[in-house]
Amino acid sequence: MNRFASVGLTVLFVGGLFLPFASCGTVSKAYRYTKTTVRMAIGGGKLVYKVGEFTFNVVTAPLDWPLLRGEIETIDGLPPKDAIKQGRVKNAPYVVHGRKYVPMSAEEAEKYRERGIASWYGYETRNKPGGHMTANGEAFDPDGLNAAHKYLPLPSHLKVTNLENGRSILLRVNDRGPFVEGRIIDLSAGAAKRLGFYEKGTARVLLETIQVES
Repeated sequence: MNRFASVGLTVLFVGGLFLPFASCGTVSKAYRYTKTTVRMAIGGGKLVYKVGEFTFNVVTAPLDWPLLRGEIETIDGLPPKDAIKQGRVKNAPYVVHGRKYVPMSAEEAEKYRERGIASWYGYETRNKPGGHMTANGEAFDPDGLNAAHKYLPLPSHLKVTNLENGRSILLRVNDRGPFVEGRIIDLSAGAAKRLGFYEKGTARVLLETIQVES
């Protein structure tokens, strides 16, 4: 099985939220992390923070919401929602269609940089009642700056550059996938629009882990 390396953010699990703190990376520019809002509630919470010029909204999904990636059979040997509830997701092995995926460790994550094909996913959830949960228990936002990756620790942050038009954005990786041959990352529809490949459906991209300073 091919495995790739990325930087793993140091995170604190509080009230159902993974809070990102300082990490190291391979991109020379350091990005400033600024927490703007934290609201906690019984069984959930919301975090709003900025990395550079990009604002991220992180909401804990109710456990009765379906997983966006319903094909995930187990995480760390447990039913997915049990693993999410116990906080056993970040780089835990998981199974999809009988195949075991082993995410990278923090040590392996230090020099992640990869070129390949990106696609986007999940926009069909926009008009469905209720909501959907990502593989680390967050509410999926089809318009947000979020993405899915098979091997990165959850959550992680990436700089994604569309090599076809030069546009770049920062994304929070909070889900697993894509489970389609030849694709290295799935972006939200909102991220695909900002990178200019929403209509086309796919694009050749460069993925780089970033340095985040608290």
